Amino acid sequence: MEALVEIENLRKYFDIKKSILSRPLQVKAINGISLKIPKGAIFAVVGESGSGKSTLGRVILKLIEPTSGKIYLNGQDITMLKPKELIKYRRQMQIVQQDPYNSLHPRKLVKDIIGEGLKIHYKLPSDEIYVRIKEILECVGLREEHMFRYPHEFSGGQRQRIAIARALVLRPKFLVLDEPTSALDVSVQARTLALLQELKESLALTYLFITHNLAVVDHIASHVAVMYLGKIMEIGSKDDVFLKPRHPYTISLLEAVPSVGKGKRIRKVPRGEIPSPLDPPKGCLFHTRCVEAKEICAEKEPEETEISPGHFCWCHFCK
Repeated sequence: MEALVEIENLRKYFDIKKSILSRPLQVKAINGISLKIPKGAIFAVVGESGSGKSTLGRVILKLIEPTSGKIYLNGQDITMLKPKELIKYRRQMQIVQQDPYNSLHPRKLVKDIIGEGLKIHYKLPSDEIYVRIKEILECVGLREEHMFRYPHEFSGGQRQRIAIARALVLRPKFLVLDEPTSALDVSVQARTLALLQELKESLALTYLFITHNLAVVDHIASHVAVMYLGKIMEIGSKDDVFLKPRHPYTISLLEAVPSVGKGKRIRKVPRGEIPSPLDPPKGCLFHTRCVEAKEICAEKEPEETEISPGHFCWCHFCK
């Protein structure tokens, strides 16, 4: 399938200096990731907190400048573009933040929140901006009258719909969804996911869906990448990764998903906590928590192994 977004060997390192006398430290938030996001896909990135999922989404959008690597949008390398050159690509890439309570300006009316992007990117008369705002609100299940209210007058689910409307008003093709349902009640999550699927079909969108909720991924995603400490452990179609997982980390994440009324026993849950990105383990990053780790895992970083067409794993024993 044709890729809408492609990244090659992408890295993002954050320099940290605790004091004047201490030596500089580096957090390798993204450490050499390559992937292709096909047009029309819902590409999920999963992993524990601290694995670098949100940083990856922001670096792809160039909200954070990458340390090295390439980012392609529709075949165009946007990595080194200057801010003025990047403006036309900004219209094609938008983000929906995790928290609908903090991502909306509390002192602005909904019409000003949604219309701000139109004022920045297009020189439109006020009446046309009004029509565009009205249309996009209706697309996300809100009414015209809602544009004259403030964010605090809405429920959490309605606020997230406003955030989605703000992202879509510029008519982008690529949307980064950063934990878009994690702050919502379960019933509201279901309605929000249904809305996102509807919008994807009607507006021909492509999603990068960042989450730790594997049940949501199973419901909505077409492709999955499993991240751990800034690297991808396993990647492939959702069916390949969920039905035929090969990396011990992927297996442990899937087995840790709670089940209701099935009496499922949790077996290969990772030991301990995720290591600090300031001092990641040598060799395989996961070996300190892996129940199947051998001596080679602590000494040598695993190479990419293609399990089946499009299904890749980074483990010494996944062949």
